[in-house]
Amino acid sequence: MQQRSSQVCGRVSLVLYACVASTLLFSPFRVRAQNAGNVGGTVTDSSGIPILGVEITTDGASVRAFTDERGMFNLGGVPSGTRTITARRLGFAPGTVTVEVSRLAEATVAIHLKPFAATLPPVVVHPARMNYTGRLAGYYERLEKNSSGVFITRYQIDHENPRLLGQLLQRVPGVMAVRGRGGITGIRLRGRTCWPLVWIDGTPMPSGEVDLDSFAPNTIHGIELYLGSTTAPARYTYTRDVSSCGTILIWSRGPDTDPIVSAPTPSVDLEGLLANLSVFNADQVDRRAILDTTRLLQLSFPPPLYAEGVQGLVIAEFVVDTMGRVENGTVGIVSSTAPLFTDAVRVALESASYVPAQKNGHPVRQLVQQPFEFSRDRQARAR
Repeated sequence: MQQRSSQVCGRVSLVLYACVASTLLFSPFRVRAQNAGNVGGTVTDSSGIPILGVEITTDGASVRAFTDERGMFNLGGVPSGTRTITARRLGFAPGTVTVEVSRLAEATVAIHLKPFAATLPPVVVHPARMNYTGRLAGYYERLEKNSSGVFITRYQIDHENPRLLGQLLQRVPGVMAVRGRGGITGIRLRGRTCWPLVWIDGTPMPSGEVDLDSFAPNTIHGIELYLGSTTAPARYTYTRDVSSCGTILIWSRGPDTDPIVSAPTPSVDLEGLLANLSVFNADQVDRRAILDTTRLLQLSFPPPLYAEGVQGLVIAEFVVDTMGRVENGTVGIVSSTAPLFTDAVRVALESASYVPAQKNGHPVRQLVQQPFEFSRDRQARAR
């Protein structure tokens, strides 16, 4: 009797397992997932400038994605068939595009958005020269002169976003990463078997091999590599025996390289304020807000980007209040070519002064877009 009961239970368990398996196998969710594809693409404004932070959605699914600083996005889980892709961002009219989606290949689209907010004339930062000060002055001067060393800059680190420092260093010709005792990552220059002398923020580390992977790349502001035994700046030569295998200078980030700025994303419901006519667009006012050119705008060209000869553009979006100030919590970045340019703009906007918009003879709050261009003579670095 007990044996028969066990057989019955076994058959029941088998039936239940089969039912669950078939349910999962033929579930509409599974079928839908199998028939889903990806849509990738770019979102730009009417001038072709990439737009950051655009929300991408599609009909037939609740998936969404956002564009990066290059205006690029990848939207997964889009049901197969003819789909409408919608792009939305505050300050722009929504954009849509129709695309054929298949699970066999990624669909690619390009979406152009028209701005609602008034785009003001650009603020151009074009210094004739730069006076470097502080602990990094020597590094910036050598970088600008393009001296005998090999430089890995903050701009390169931010764009490549490497996981480990060793991976970044061994991309330089003549540099090889090796595994040392205890699994540490060391560096060899020009095929030598000995380790180079490493300096951290001007302090030498001569006692032995330095584990370079112990330094997170996103904490490093710049690196100088001097592959020869006598090519390092005189200030960074130790003794001939210690410096004979090459020299590496590592400069860290700190308060002098990363200024403290306000919150990076708007904390005010701008969309609601626009809908309630508490904030106006350019076509809703009698006189548009403009930058007050009688007051100095405290905007500086970031020294590491100037030294490297990097030019850039930032388009910021914010509300100018009735006093002509940039309203707290409303600053957003529409587009930016480098994080350091973005930081410089955010710092400048904290004290910027504008002539407020007017409607019916009274000052009103207006949403604007302000381009900031960072320009310099690229040939100056070659001198």
